[in-house]
Amino acid sequence: MELFINIILMVTTFFLMEGVAWATHKYVMHGFLWCWHESHHKPHKGFFEKNDLFAVVFSIPSIATIVAGFEFENVGFLKWIGFGILGYGIFYVLFHDILVHRRVKIKFIAKNPYLRRMIRAHKIHHKHLGKEGAEAFGFLYAPKKYAPKDIHEKVELE
Repeated sequence: MELFINIILMVTTFFLMEGVAWATHKYVMHGFLWCWHESHHKPHKGFFEKNDLFAVVFSIPSIATIVAGFEFENVGFLKWIGFGILGYGIFYVLFHDILVHRRVKIKFIAKNPYLRRMIRAHKIHHKHLGKEGAEAFGFLYAPKKYAPKDIHEKVELE
């Protein structure tokens, strides 16, 4: 039963991370740390961008909770929270950096309607090159208004 509760805690944390990511993207990345995030909205040379510093910062709570959960028996549940954060981070890298932005060159065409909606929402987000005026700050959840109007609409970012 304890394992079941811990898995529920991990999965819940994974999904709650979308709210954290949305708020962080809107109020921090497009707010006082735009100086880091701006690199993600502009063309750049090389594989890395200044925006990648966020991945380093966001790994700290995951690492801290996993380590604390293993080191201190009375807060062992923290490791499951850390694994939920880690899972969201892995999902984000795979879908955002690889499938959407093609930072690793792969041949993939989104056919799943929900995945197409997520990609289109992110594409709309990137129409705004500046700090202000952007929309669609989430990533796991994309409202239906971002669904492609035409099933043949190209939604990939290149």
